[in-house]
Amino acid sequence: MHINQKLSSIYLRVAIGISYLWEVADRLGLFGPNGHPHVGWGDWKHFVAYAKQVMSFLPESIVNPLATIATIGEGGFGLLLILGLFTRMAAIGSGILSLCFAIAMAISFGIESPLGYSVFTLSAASFLLASLTQYSWTLDKWLATRLVNKKLSAYQSQQNGLKADDQDLHHTVIDLKQIRALAQIDYRI
Repeated sequence: MHINQKLSSIYLRVAIGISYLWEVADRLGLFGPNGHPHVGWGDWKHFVAYAKQVMSFLPESIVNPLATIATIGEGGFGLLLILGLFTRMAAIGSGILSLCFAIAMAISFGIESPLGYSVFTLSAASFLLASLTQYSWTLDKWLATRLVNKKLSAYQSQQNGLKADDQDLHHTVIDLKQIRALAQIDYRI
């Protein structure tokens, strides 16, 4: 992987993840009450009022559940992206979620709103992150490396006529081609 793709993937993951977690923290009042400097909503009540404006074209009865789902999605995707766990799926989910935000904002406020708040940019950045072939400094990569090393150890034990440490690996014939394929995984879904 080229150094620029490594840095880009890290930067995209952290920037998107922190942005989501920041907004969730604001909705939960962690930065102070509504009206204080650098506070967008300050509490759930003010966020839901804004969500009703954004989703004005939907029945009011479903706005609160959708706002809750969106907040859980943002928190979950943000955390997964920062940790680098299920990175590709989290990036795709982030892209879809932010595209839904952008469309809802465009319907309710006009196209200048999602463009001005760079919501389409967030969606595009998420889909770009999902299109990268590998991710550096992620739990995904660490877990994949552990799996490859475990399979290599079992293969070496098998070649030396020794028992594998892991019961599951002991009952499975380990093939070097399988190990090479695992080592070249690019986490595509």
